[in-house]
Amino acid sequence: MEGDGRRNRLGQAVAAFTSNARNPNLRRAQLSFLGAWTAEWAFTVALGIVAYRDGGAAALGLVGLLRMVPSAILAPLLSPIADRGRRERVLILVSCIRGIATACAALVAAVAGPPMLIYVLAILSTIAATLYRPAHSALLPSLCRSGYELASANVVRGLLDSAATLVGPLLAAILLQFTGVSVVFAVAAAASFWAAALLVRLRYEAAPRPAAPTRPRLLSEAAEGVRAVARDRDLTLILGLAAAQALTRGALTVLSVVVAIELLGTGEPGVGALMAAVGVGAVLGSLAASLLVGSGRLGAWFAVGVGLWGLPLTLVGLVPQQSAALGMLAFVGVGNALIDVAGFTLIGRKAPDEVLARVFGVLESLVTVFIGIGAVVASVMVGWLGIQITLVVIGLLCPVLAAAAWRRLRALDRAVGVLDEEAALLQRVPMFATLPLPAVEQLSRGLVPVTVAAGAVVFRQGDVGDRYYLIESGEAEVIGDGQYVATLGPGEGFGEIALLRSSRRTATVLARSELRLQSLDSDRFLPVVLGYTPSARQASVVVDDMLSRYEPKDPSGEPPAAPG
Repeated sequence: MEGDGRRNRLGQAVAAFTSNARNPNLRRAQLSFLGAWTAEWAFTVALGIVAYRDGGAAALGLVGLLRMVPSAILAPLLSPIADRGRRERVLILVSCIRGIATACAALVAAVAGPPMLIYVLAILSTIAATLYRPAHSALLPSLCRSGYELASANVVRGLLDSAATLVGPLLAAILLQFTGVSVVFAVAAAASFWAAALLVRLRYEAAPRPAAPTRPRLLSEAAEGVRAVARDRDLTLILGLAAAQALTRGALTVLSVVVAIELLGTGEPGVGALMAAVGVGAVLGSLAASLLVGSGRLGAWFAVGVGLWGLPLTLVGLVPQQSAALGMLAFVGVGNALIDVAGFTLIGRKAPDEVLARVFGVLESLVTVFIGIGAVVASVMVGWLGIQITLVVIGLLCPVLAAAAWRRLRALDRAVGVLDEEAALLQRVPMFATLPLPAVEQLSRGLVPVTVAAGAVVFRQGDVGDRYYLIESGEAEVIGDGQYVATLGPGEGFGEIALLRSSRRTATVLARSELRLQSLDSDRFLPVVLGYTPSARQASVVVDDMLSRYEPKDPSGEPPAAPG
């Protein structure tokens, strides 16, 4: 039995990758992400060389700060743009802007132009890039049909993210060996344009969204994302833990240098070795995270990932040896992979689709701000307390918070499990099966359980129709004009005719046995079903079929009514 369980988990891990390959929309979106982030890392390497040549380490730090500050400020302010229309169009625009800015930087570098102009182009590219990850994160759920597929998509994206951190710098290093900075910029520009081109042929049903206002109100629209987080305890918890992880990440940018040079005595090459260990752990962790798809415990694994971001630092402080440090920091990379998969999936499941990009924008801003705070805190603490105490104290932050949040995250897992069950019940109905995951979950959140005793009437012919019903267990009998029409069982629904045709009930439905129903009021049912072309078309087919398929069962020739 244990062997069967392992084979099942491995099968799910393989399926996590093949599901993305089989879905052409997901495949294009994921390859676009790989192109965009490979371009970002290659661009960062080339920009660092330009800055260092221009003004040494001081210029390098200043340029890094100038790129980070706009990202922190503009991430939540620009994210409403991705909630207004089709999100892939935002990604195409962002990638094109980045491509143009990077191509211009290549031209400036090729003609030995002023570095200041390259810095300005870098800031422009970074401002555009600020919108890429929130928009991409918000797009993925609309390309998926189930929570399993969304978790799979985040596994694949996490692996591609880790791969880009290796491929981008490696590509830059190879190009610099034989060419120059201008060629690296040019290749990064080409990767950005490729990322845009992949999304042009994306074909999916986007959620109906309100038209963009004639007078943009980005500040008030961005505030909706903040309010969505504040209203939901689970989202607040996830983003709070992500902020703690980001603070530790910022501290690591300082501590990796100090630990390598001062504590371990491995010099500047040791800094690269420590960060490479994190990168290796991230790649391995992304592969291991594929085993989590379908586990139903993403909240628990998110807590583990947060804990792994800090605990290794504490252990390095207690055991300051190079081999131990390399091994411990690899676990930081594993934790990062777990956070990416579990965190992005849970946010995608919990946040309303209409503000999803804005919620991811809030996350992006929090992460950026707390990375900066972490770097400052670590540098101050090293001066006051010393390296080892700083490692122990900062390292304990994430594990302590993860332990405190454990019960709440496990409760979140149970809530997501119920959501999965309700979504699976809805998807057994043909007109709901065509809906993307956010729409199905929007319906799931509106379900109201109803129990009807055996022999009791659910509704009568001629009643005003205001709700749709879905049978969870039991059997219902449909009576039209006093005649038996049909028996309905689990996974079947009724009541849509009166809602879709704005008419009264066309039949009586009574319980043959005790009925456990899930009901949807018309305000929930109609906007979703009619808002997507495939579901609206399927609903029309179902209604027409119901109204015409039943043959008369008495000599009068009058057809019985359908269960509406």
